[in-house]
Amino acid sequence: MITVVGTGTGGPPPAGPVRHAALVVGAARHLAAVEPLPGARQIVLGPLAPALDTIERHLKEDGGPVVVLASGDPGFFGIVRALGARFGAAALDVRPSSPSVAVAFARLGLSWDDAVVVSAHGRELRTAVNVCRAHRKVAVLTGPGAGPAELGAALDRAGSERELVVAAGLGTDTEEVVRVSPAAAARRDWPAAVSVVLCLGAARELVADRALTVAGPGPVPAEWALDEEEFAHRDSMVTKAEVRALALARLGPRTGELVWDIGAGSGSVSVECARFGAAVVAVERDPAGAARVTANAAAHGVEVQVVVGAAPRVLGELPDPDVVFVGGGGRELAGIVAACGRRARRRVVVTLAAVDRVAEVRSALRSAGLEPDGVLLQSSRLAPLPGDVVRLAAGNPVFVLWGTRPAVVEGAVA
Repeated sequence: MITVVGTGTGGPPPAGPVRHAALVVGAARHLAAVEPLPGARQIVLGPLAPALDTIERHLKEDGGPVVVLASGDPGFFGIVRALGARFGAAALDVRPSSPSVAVAFARLGLSWDDAVVVSAHGRELRTAVNVCRAHRKVAVLTGPGAGPAELGAALDRAGSERELVVAAGLGTDTEEVVRVSPAAAARRDWPAAVSVVLCLGAARELVADRALTVAGPGPVPAEWALDEEEFAHRDSMVTKAEVRALALARLGPRTGELVWDIGAGSGSVSVECARFGAAVVAVERDPAGAARVTANAAAHGVEVQVVVGAAPRVLGELPDPDVVFVGGGGRELAGIVAACGRRARRRVVVTLAAVDRVAEVRSALRSAGLEPDGVLLQSSRLAPLPGDVVRLAAGNPVFVLWGTRPAVVEGAVA
C-alpha cells in the first residue's frame, strides 16, 4: 500500500503514516517537515519516472510501507494520477488536504465553483494564457518557466485587462497574497514556491448571480449558428447561419485555444467561437466594423480582442493561433490565407463566393503545409407565401474551404 498524504497549504503532514513508513518520497520542503522512522529511506522528488521506479522496486522487495508527500489535494492535478497509472487505484490510500486553489479563493472571500482551473506545471503556458484571455475567473497552477512573471508578460503583450492575484506560501509564516496587473507581475521577481495565480476580471464579474449545478465556467452553448438578427451588422454583411454552422464545425473552437477571425465584419464568428470558451482575436480593417465587433461581443457577454488593421500586415505581433477563420474574398485573399496557414497550429477555414478564387485559396492552403478540402454550400430557407403556405428562398452559394495541419492529432485540450 502507498499512502499519499497532502500537506495542506504549507503545514506538516499527519505524523502517523510518516512514522511507520520505510520509504518516504516528496519534495525537499515536505521531507524537511517530517520525522520518519530511524533508518527510513527518503527520496527527494525530482523527475517523476525515477521515483516511481524506486517505489516499484521497494514494493517488489516488500521493503515496508511507502508514504508519498504532496501539496494540498494530490488528486487534483497531482501525483495520484501518475501513481494510479503505475500501481492501480487499489494500491493507494489518499489523504488529501485543502487544495491551494480553494485556499487562494478563500483568501479573497470568493467562491470558486464557477472558476476555470488550468495547470501550467510541465505544460504549455499558451493554454493557460488563452484560458485567462477568454474567461474572467481563472486559477493557474504554476511551474518552472510558467510562473506569475511569464503569465503576466504574455497577458500584457496581449493587452488583456485582467488583475492577477499571486498566492505564495499559503498557510506558512511567509504567506503572501499580492494583487498586481499583468505588467507589474512581469517586472517582479517571485519566489519559486508560488503555486497558484488567480486571473480575474472586474469585481462585478466574480460573484455568480445564480446557483450552479455543474462546476466550472458553464456548459457549452445550447445552440449555435445563431440567427443573423442576433448580431448588429451593416447591410446584411454578416456570415449566414448555415455557413457559420459548417465553419464552426470545422474550426472546433474550445477552451485553451486561440482563434483568429480575419475580416471579422460583424464579428459573428468571433462571438460564436468565444461562446465555446476559446480566446479570440478579431481583425477588421474598418474602424466602424471593429466597433461593431466589440459591441456584439459585449451584447453576448464574451471576450473578443479586436485589432483594427488589414491582414496580413497586422498579424506579425499576434501570438500564433490554433485555428483561423478568413471571411470575404478580395484580391489579397490568397496571400492572407497563406500567411494565416503558416501560423495556424491546427486548421484554417475560408468562406468565399467567387468561383475564381477557389483554386488559388486551395493552393495557398497547400503551400502553407495544410491539406485542403471543402464544399460548396447551397441552402434554401422557408419563406411565407399568401394562403399560409411557404416557398423555398435560395441563398447565395458559398464555398467553405479548409486546410488541416496533418501532424496534429485532434482531441480535447489536456
